[in-house]
Parts: sequence; structure tokens; C-alpha cells
Amino acid sequence: MKILAIDTATEACSAALYIDGEVTHEYALAPREHTQLILPMVDRLMSSANLKMHELDALAYARGPGAFTGVRIAAGVIQGLSYADDIPVVPVSTLAAIAAGVYFEHGHKNVLCAIDARMGEVYWGAYRIDDESVELVGDEVVIKPDQITAVDSIDYAGAGTGWSVYKEMLQQKTLISNDKIFADCLPSAETIVKLAAQDYLLGNQMSAHQAQPVYLRDNVAKKKQNQ
Repeated sequence: MKILAIDTATEACSAALYIDGEVTHEYALAPREHTQLILPMVDRLMSSANLKMHELDALAYARGPGAFTGVRIAAGVIQGLSYADDIPVVPVSTLAAIAAGVYFEHGHKNVLCAIDARMGEVYWGAYRIDDESVELVGDEVVIKPDQITAVDSIDYAGAGTGWSVYKEMLQQKTLISNDKIFADCLPSAETIVKLAAQDYLLGNQMSAHQAQPVYLRDNVAKKKQNQ
């Protein structure tokens, strides 16, 4: 199985190539440089593996939520690549990718993810993770930190940039200790491509025209599109 994944949803820009369980990737912290970086990353990975696009089984992308421009870039690039060779697409949530990243790196199976959404809000999602799946508990939402419902007694970790901006408020709601907060954890194509491989085997894929960004804050997204 061969899958190419990209992510441009946050400050990070990355691409990853999954070939029969082995992953190679490129990653850079480069705000506002995603459009210059992402296609060269893809080209280098494909060239190093001596692969052509039509040889891929699927493409994957970070579908959001995240920066509006960033999620549009990823969706647009993936649509273009998919249309060219009629390759199926697997969308992956940025919040799920953050949760899985914490599991892979630190072993935490329950993660509360928060990405700073500006305007006094966070993109928020609760996840339970194991080697087989990443399960969303409830819904992904955009919400003010003080409106988050207090969590139950499950031993959670916290991850994402929202935990840096609104740390005190989120800790009051969740009682998560400092040693279980990973505020610098960003989504990466390396994690996204692993989740995409699982979804692909389950048949969770779509065509190019269905590969759309997920904003959560729909009213703002519509204003952006109309400008």
C-alpha cells in the first residue's frame, strides 16, 4: 500500500509517504510559506522513492480544522493531484492527528485537543486512541474555553496550541496537570499518513471533488470565500 499525505493546517508544513508500513517524511515550521514548500516536499519524497503519482493507492490530507488559508491549501493541492490521476482521497482531522501524535510519542490513550482558533475560541475535540483506532468522543467544535464542559474522571492529556494560549482556563475545566500538557504538539503528515492507511483499509475514502476543507467556524469561512 502506497499513500502520500500532506498537512498545511497550522504553523507546520509537512508531507509524508507511506510504503507498505514504512514512512518517510519532511517537516518544517514555516508560517506563511506553505505554498512555497509543500509541492517541493512532495516531489522530493516521490523522487527518493522512485514513485510516480499514478502508482499511489491513495492521497491523504489534513482536512482541518486549522488556519483557514492552510486548510484550503491542503485541500486544493490534494484535489489537483487526485484529479490528475484519479487517485482516491482520505481526509484526516487535524485534531485527530494531534491526539494520535501524543499517543505515538508519549503513550497517552485519552487526549483533549485544542487548537487556538483566534477570536477567543479554540477548535476542540476529545479522543480515545489505541493501536487500532482514533475514536472521537462527542463532536469537534469551535468554542470559547470557558464554555467547555468539565470532563469526566478519565485520565486525559491535553495537546495543541490552545493549551498554550488558554492554559489556565482549560486546566480549570479539565484538571489536567502540567506534565500531561503538550501545547507544542502540532499535526504532522507523518501521523496523518498512518491514520490514513488505517482508514483506507476500512474503505474510508472519497473522490477529489469531495475533498473539502473543514473549518468548523462556518460563518467566518463563508465571509472569507465571499471576499
